[in-house]
Amino acid sequence: MSASFRKYVFMTLDQLLILIIIAITIALFIWGPWRHDMVALSSLLACVFFGLIPPEKAFTGFGHPAVVTVACVLILSRGLQNTGAMGALAQRVVPRSGNITVSMLLLTGLGALLSGFMNNVGALALLMPVAADMAEKQGLAPGKVLMPLSFATILGGMTTLIGTPPNLVVSGFRDSAGAGSYGMFDFTPVGLAVTLVGLLFIGLLGWRLVPGRGQAGASSFDTGTYLTEALVGEKSAAVGKSLGEIGKVLGAEDAQVVGLVQSDARVAAVAPWQRVQSGDILVIEAEPASLAASLTRLGLTMVGGAETEKDKKVVVQLGGAKPLQDEDSRDKSKDKSVPAGEEMQLRELVVMPNSILVGRSTQFLHLSTNYQINLLALSRRGRRSVKRLRSTPLQAGDALLMMGPDNHLNRFAREQGCVPLAQRDIGMPNKEKAVIALLAMALGVAGAAFGLVPAAVSFATCVLAFMALKVVPLRNIYEALDGSVIVLLGTLIAVAEVMESTGAADLVAQVLLDSLAQGSSVLALVLILIVTMTLSDFMNNVATAAVMCSIAISTAEQLAVNPDSFLMAVAIGSSCAFLTPVGHQNNTLILGPGGFDFGDYWRMGLPLEILVVLVSIPMLLWVWPL
Repeated sequence: MSASFRKYVFMTLDQLLILIIIAITIALFIWGPWRHDMVALSSLLACVFFGLIPPEKAFTGFGHPAVVTVACVLILSRGLQNTGAMGALAQRVVPRSGNITVSMLLLTGLGALLSGFMNNVGALALLMPVAADMAEKQGLAPGKVLMPLSFATILGGMTTLIGTPPNLVVSGFRDSAGAGSYGMFDFTPVGLAVTLVGLLFIGLLGWRLVPGRGQAGASSFDTGTYLTEALVGEKSAAVGKSLGEIGKVLGAEDAQVVGLVQSDARVAAVAPWQRVQSGDILVIEAEPASLAASLTRLGLTMVGGAETEKDKKVVVQLGGAKPLQDEDSRDKSKDKSVPAGEEMQLRELVVMPNSILVGRSTQFLHLSTNYQINLLALSRRGRRSVKRLRSTPLQAGDALLMMGPDNHLNRFAREQGCVPLAQRDIGMPNKEKAVIALLAMALGVAGAAFGLVPAAVSFATCVLAFMALKVVPLRNIYEALDGSVIVLLGTLIAVAEVMESTGAADLVAQVLLDSLAQGSSVLALVLILIVTMTLSDFMNNVATAAVMCSIAISTAEQLAVNPDSFLMAVAIGSSCAFLTPVGHQNNTLILGPGGFDFGDYWRMGLPLEILVVLVSIPMLLWVWPL
């Protein structure tokens, strides 16, 4: 019996309990039945109920400097976007046409630069319309631009302390260990080297490995197939036909019927011989390009996800997108569902990972009443739902086909956390506020970089300046916060500290050293990096950093080497989620717009992760010698 195995046999009850809780937490993160913040909160409460954390100290993690700094950076990122300065910069820096390699390098380089000083999800969202325009003018499938941009913004986050939340978590654990927190640019030597090599790979070769979903030169993103609801009118050619006959007609346009609604109730099992009547609703699956032709052939009217029959004032008559009104609505000028004199627009919006729409259905939003817009269709790559559109819970990465006046669509996207898939006009930036925002941000970075004040205090001061000078409207301050990230950080910091206080982290580190690293500090460093990267591909990167930091510190202590090497390995590994769409919010965000499948990410992601290991290990040993 090996020494490491004997330690497992004779572990204390507290060690056994925390390891079981951590194992279940990781399994739930990977399996994904609950949101990450729910899993993290459950883990914290389990520690409290089993006596591992005193109740009075359960929520001390929310006062941790890393949590405060992340909250401040989210608000500051919103301010930089609101001024329009970053959008204007992107419009000028990135050429849409010309040499494709140059355009790709400039786009990804700008994305990496922005994500070093602002939230990387915000940086990606800011540049997505630019990427759309570039893909169209270069004759590329949108995914070939979106995935490189997503990976570049993830890489750029590892270059500074505030670039990505895992860096702040790592810094917090170093401070808790008594070595002090990291400085603003302590991550830069290793992070910048990895980022530059990664960007060169992406710009020269990587983007060519991305599957080309959709037609080159398409005017919109390939969002996969859309599910839409089509009303069978009295004069429709579908009246009296069987579903089998309708299926043959739609099949010519690569569309199919996947559901039937009669008397506002879904027919559980549709049969080919079932006859369609006037007033029925067909749930049709079709590609975006053939959606209009599919419905026109049968004279169907797209009604989308209207909340009730009375809400179906805005529909699309295929063959000419325009608003239709029923007889009652023509007599009710006060009805706001189709605002008079306003041109109706069709727009594709994608649900961002931090959107308040995630997990909610549109029937609770009352779109026609609150926004005077309608949901016409929904696209969810890789999974088909045949529920009513109005009752389908939305997920991050879903593409929504919306119709309504332009200003109403913009308000909906802004308030509900969506980003347009097509190029939008970038208005003139507010130069005065842009200067204020950039100056305040520069002072905040300088204060943290030169150690004048702690990072949390420095950036909190910047937030106060943004509020006082109205760079971010006061009513929007808390909308900029991603509550799930704050809860995730605040809870898991406390849980990870239990790993250290009970000695469980020492136990895991010893087993890894004895069974795999064989006592070699370099092999142990490689192992910590690879394990962290693997976990980050399947669970939230903040959670990965919180779990691995304690193990990294314990490993370094047992080897009597510099813990900074191992903590920096955790920071790098947590920021390298390139194999799946679930490892990082940016990868989730491009899943629908890029038309990707789950297995598409590894084609460019796996070579990139191998490259990261090859570059980062020598850099870690040089910059942070053992």
